[in-house]
Amino acid sequence: MSKDTAKDTEFRPKARKPRGLRDQFAGDVLARRHALDVIRGVYESYGFEPLETSAFEYADALGKFLPDADRPNAGVFALQDDDEQWLALRYDLTAPLARLAAEHFDALPKPFRRYQFGPVWRNEKPGPGRFREFFQFDVDTVGAASMAADAELCMVLADALEALGIARGHYRVRVNNRKILTGVLETIGADDAHTRLIILRAIDKLDRLGMEGVRLLLGPGREDESGDFTKGANLAPERIARVTGFLAAGDADRAKVCATLRALAGASAIGLEGVAELEEIDALLNAGGFGPDQVVFDPSVVRGLDYYTGPVIEAELTFEVHDETGRKVQFGSVAGGGRYDDLVQRFRGVLVPATGVSIGVDRLLAALRLLQGDKAAPAPKGPVVVLMLDKTRGADYQAMVMELRRAGVRAELYLGGSGMRAQVKYADKRNAPVAVIAGGDEFAAGEVTLKDLVLGDQLSKDIKDNAAWREDQPAQQSVPRANLVAAVRDILAREHHRG
Repeated sequence: MSKDTAKDTEFRPKARKPRGLRDQFAGDVLARRHALDVIRGVYESYGFEPLETSAFEYADALGKFLPDADRPNAGVFALQDDDEQWLALRYDLTAPLARLAAEHFDALPKPFRRYQFGPVWRNEKPGPGRFREFFQFDVDTVGAASMAADAELCMVLADALEALGIARGHYRVRVNNRKILTGVLETIGADDAHTRLIILRAIDKLDRLGMEGVRLLLGPGREDESGDFTKGANLAPERIARVTGFLAAGDADRAKVCATLRALAGASAIGLEGVAELEEIDALLNAGGFGPDQVVFDPSVVRGLDYYTGPVIEAELTFEVHDETGRKVQFGSVAGGGRYDDLVQRFRGVLVPATGVSIGVDRLLAALRLLQGDKAAPAPKGPVVVLMLDKTRGADYQAMVMELRRAGVRAELYLGGSGMRAQVKYADKRNAPVAVIAGGDEFAAGEVTLKDLVLGDQLSKDIKDNAAWREDQPAQQSVPRANLVAAVRDILAREHHRG
């Protein structure tokens, strides 16, 4: 076999990314960084501190994903380490926090208040807008039973959304309490676990099926468009009315919602406890100046029915925008959470109160892009680019770029092998504000030529006569070599002022 034939048959892997994952370039990365900095500033203003946990956890620490088969990979990405213990990439940021709080419980300040940003992974079928890796930004308080911790989460979410430029009226933080739902189920006599499960599953479909669909599932059942029939809970009409009355009790007047829920809870001790907790949250929100245009009580919020133990919180975006195809889009929920007093108890055997919320960063950024357009993710500014026109003068070019860097100017030396025209095009692609040009004439005269690429681009749209452009060259100037830094700074300052 000839060498050429061997090369032709050499294995070459196909350049492809795994399904459900993404590559993100500078614009998206910088937009995310900006949003994170804004949110981080709000979290820190409330006294929360950063935490980082491992991407991998032992699989038995992931709660509902406890291994019950030879390979515990339902919903998570799992592998065995060298001592045959199962590890899994974290499914969210809350389970690692519960593990850390239990592991370091005696050493941690209590309450322990932390925020954390990072990727999480879910082994689920990917689809449009649904990825196997995505980012969350959590804020939690562990060790505080007071409703002040839950009220604070409502406040921090509202403040974070507004700091990102989402005006009141374009978002809503919705709050409910799991205990009240438990109390309502007690009042209708839904005592057996099977009936409760059917009811909870019906309630969980409210967003998708609407109140009428839930009513059918609470009663005899529902037939979908395909003809498939789902058996219902077979509740009597008065019991269905009590459940749907609970779900429909939301109102802009938080005190009115509490009064309605108190009547629905009847004599249920746990239900009345949940109402009292909402009333306490309402008083704290009022004291903090957070009105119903920011936070509302909405019993239809039923997230994580098997996960949360008290107040549940969801932040949704209410504005409508148009996507790239002109179709109306409403983003809905971008953050959620609540009280999870049982998670740390799994490790320690004693009750450790905890509450937290998680912002879905990818979904929030997608909404900001459509709401704010280019302002949400402007093209990242590139560095000043020093062109290398004479390879024998490499040390001189290197000196220029280092002078700029030491003066606090982001600068790059062109390292390719192309000529001047291609180098200027490269600087344009890098979104460079200035190109520094020095050839034989400039070195002989002790000068450098500075090309204001931003101004040049703006003026080129207005000047149609090439002769006039060559004669005027308003975006290009020659300055003494010793004035390089000062002249570049002047151009950058003008661009900053322009805007």
